[in-house]
Amino acid sequence: MGKIEVNTMTEKKKISLNIVQPQENEEPKSRVEGGDVMSEIAAEVANNKIVLYMKGTPSEPRCGFSARASQILGSFSVPFHHVDILVDPEKRQAIKEFSNWPTIPQVYVGGEFLGGSDILTQMYENGQLDTVIKAL
Repeated sequence: MGKIEVNTMTEKKKISLNIVQPQENEEPKSRVEGGDVMSEIAAEVANNKIVLYMKGTPSEPRCGFSARASQILGSFSVPFHHVDILVDPEKRQAIKEFSNWPTIPQVYVGGEFLGGSDILTQMYENGQLDTVIKAL
């Protein structure tokens, strides 16, 4: 924990403020483990090679864009982690902030945000997605 000393303009007093900094080697934690929703998302992305944040599940998608993203990823016959954001309103909002991307679905491969259904479709059609997934 670091400290910052601040001199006030009106009086010559020094105060110390504690600065809380994350431990360098600290793993992100889920909310169950005492973390917050952003840490939970970071852990999901870090601990899974492919993550799909979607509406519904691969077997029961709740929107066409999520269904398309799930079908594309499923076509590679590689396991991917999916998160149904409809069952967790806090995560539904947080994932948009985490990626700075306003829509669902969202796809992460190798810890990197790729985009949504439209970008995934484009990458699939031009062969880029195959290259990215094979590099895992």
